[in-house]
Amino acid sequence: MIKLFPSLISSNLLCIEKSITLLEPYCDGFHLDVMDNHFVPNLTFGADMVHAIARATQKQLWVHLMVDNPMQWCQDLQLPEGSMLSFHFESTDEVEKVAECITEKKWIASITISPKTSAEKIFPFLDTINHVLVMSVEPGFSGQRFLPDALEKVTAIREYKPDVIIGMDGGINLENIASIAAAGAQDLAIASAIFESDDPVAAIKELRNKA
Repeated sequence: MIKLFPSLISSNLLCIEKSITLLEPYCDGFHLDVMDNHFVPNLTFGADMVHAIARATQKQLWVHLMVDNPMQWCQDLQLPEGSMLSFHFESTDEVEKVAECITEKKWIASITISPKTSAEKIFPFLDTINHVLVMSVEPGFSGQRFLPDALEKVTAIREYKPDVIIGMDGGINLENIASIAAAGAQDLAIASAIFESDDPVAAIKELRNKA
């Protein structure tokens, strides 16, 4: 089943609560990009802001950590049960320990790979981690062009572990969402295609129909 998560980094940051209220009836959850200005050259939400957004919605929260210290963030965050927490394979040498921290908090552990990382790198961890986030742009900035090679990674991961849940983040729009869904990606973080539209509600409805 395809799930759509508006990525709030592209919303009007002065009116995030209004964006949540507007889109909540039409989406499956909300995606938050946490950047630390070290792992990626940008700085976004801190823990307090993540907690405030979590309180503002009843939908699933999907927090994507683009940080050097995912373990520290796992320990500091307080999210509702069932939230997703994605962390980058490239950001830690303790993949299993970070995943264990996440699952102990009753969240969904999700391992993320950047465009330069092959799908095969994460195969050893898929016996215990059942959610993968495939980046279809370079992490760190919204509004980039979709990288088609990401579809090959989705296929490879799906062939290796058919029951794994695969997410995708970056450059998803009306032109490519059908091929992304056909490749086997299920959880889709969508930014500009929703928030740069004159009518975000109509945009998410059309994206769902295309998917």
